[in-house]
Amino acid sequence: MSDAVPPPGTAAVLVVQHEEHCGAGRLEASLCSAARLDVRRPDLGDPLPPDLAGYGGLVVLGGAVGVLDDGDAPWLPATRRLLADAVAAGLPTLGICLGAQMLAVATGGTVERGAAGLEAGVVALTLTPEAGTDPLLAPVRAACGEAPPVAQFHQDAVTRLPPGAVLLASSERYPHQAFRVGAAAWGLQYHPEVTAADFAAWVHDGHRTVRGAGLDPAGLVASYTDAEPALAAGATAHGGALAALLGGRVGSPAG
Repeated sequence: MSDAVPPPGTAAVLVVQHEEHCGAGRLEASLCSAARLDVRRPDLGDPLPPDLAGYGGLVVLGGAVGVLDDGDAPWLPATRRLLADAVAAGLPTLGICLGAQMLAVATGGTVERGAAGLEAGVVALTLTPEAGTDPLLAPVRAACGEAPPVAQFHQDAVTRLPPGAVLLASSERYPHQAFRVGAAAWGLQYHPEVTAADFAAWVHDGHRTVRGAGLDPAGLVASYTDAEPALAAGATAHGGALAALLGGRVGSPAG
C-alpha cells in the first residue's frame, strides 16, 4: 500500500483485484492520495460488498479470465452488477483491461475473442477528438500528446460499445481502447497501472501465448523498459486525473 494519506473523512474506493500481478501498481499512489482503498481479492476468498453504499468510487482491475468465465471466477457476476450500479449512481469508476470489458458487458456492450489476435507490448494510441475534453483523457493528451504509448496484454476485446458510450482512444489493431459510459465511468483496454515487474510476470506466465502469436518474450519486456519514461508520464497523468475525479465524490457516501 502507498504511504500517501487521503484527506480526513473521505469515503473508501472499492478496488477489485482478480490476481496477484494485477494490482493498482503505478496508479496506487494517486488513488491513495484521494481515497481510502478497500482492496478486495475475491480470487483469495475476499467477499465483495452487496452494493456500493458508502463508497465513493469503484476500480476493477485486469486478469487472465474471460469476462464471462463465471465458472472459473464465480465472483464475476457480482462484479458486473457493481459496475452497472456504479454507472447508474454516477460514481467515478475505472475498469482496466478485464475491468473495461466487464464494464462494457455490464452496460450493454459486447466482448469477444479479438480477431486481430494478441495485442502485447507498448502500443501507440490514437485519441479521438472527444478525448480533448474528457476529464480522464484530456490530462493524458496534455501530458503525452496525441499518440501516447501504453502497455498492452490482451486477446479478448470490446467489439461493440455500450449504447451511448463515448469512444476516446483506439489503436491500430483494436478500435475500442478507451471509452466513457455515463457521466463518470471509464473503460481502458490498455494498462496505465502496470509496473515493469508485473509486466515481466505477465510475459513469463503467458510465454506460450506470446510465442504462439509470433512475438518474442524478451523483446516485449525490452519494449516496456525502453518506453519507461513515457509510460511513467502516462501513469502520472492518468493517476492525477483519476484522483481529481475521486476527490470530487469521495467525501460523501454513494447513493
